Amino acid sequence: MGNLDGKVALITGGARGQGRSHAVTLAGAGADIVVCDIAEPIGSVPYALSSAADLAETVAQVEKVGRRCVAVPADVRVQAELDAVVGRAVAELGHVDILLANAGIASYGPIAEMSGAQWQDMIDVNLTGVFNSFRAVVPHMIERRSGRIVATSSIVARMGATNSGHYAAAKWGVLGLVKSLALEVKQFGITVNAVLPSGVNTPMLDNPAMYAVFRPDLENPTRDDVKEMFDDNSAIEGLLDPVEVSNAILFLVSDAGRHLSGEAITMSGGMSAGMT
Repeated sequence: MGNLDGKVALITGGARGQGRSHAVTLAGAGADIVVCDIAEPIGSVPYALSSAADLAETVAQVEKVGRRCVAVPADVRVQAELDAVVGRAVAELGHVDILLANAGIASYGPIAEMSGAQWQDMIDVNLTGVFNSFRAVVPHMIERRSGRIVATSSIVARMGATNSGHYAAAKWGVLGLVKSLALEVKQFGITVNAVLPSGVNTPMLDNPAMYAVFRPDLENPTRDDVKEMFDDNSAIEGLLDPVEVSNAILFLVSDAGRHLSGEAITMSGGMSAGMT
């Protein structure tokens, strides 16, 4: 599925987790890859973010399947940094055919107690970061009269989220951006879609801060206290493997998905069955 020979894909948040999976999956279909990631901490995020070593590992895994990979440290909150990533992609690989606006963070707390910094970091990364990614790439795609864009939203773009209202707000916003951009660029041969996964087995979930969300009945829960959630993905409602999301994205960015734009592809293990 999805012959991407000759294509170049730019992936934000590509150092690990879903981003790395997307990079390796698209490379396996023939694409050369550009990945960027902040590769440093953000103050309100209660778990370790990616590192320069993580970016290097993504490069190694892409090169292992025989494709080129350019890795650039960049903060999606800063438009100039994303513009520079696109400039480097064009300089080194010639063009950008695919954008995966994937970078994201998580943090937790009730709305009434949430700090201003916690809210702002979430909106700046998970919503403004998508907007900045679009603005960096879309002029290039318009000039070339083609492109495929996929943004990572979430199942919570269909609902509220206890102790994660800022996350839900950002992901609802991503969906609005996707549908709006799809209308604006359809005449240029550019498709814009969103994927809305439920829980994905990545470091964003597999960390002590999230263990406490899953097990509020325990004072200091460990991974052993939530082991079943991360180690048993046999049930349909279990955590998604990142490659399952990657395969859906591969369909959207390939010729097979050329008639899909403005869509929100929900991957929820049946959760969406109870939603309108």
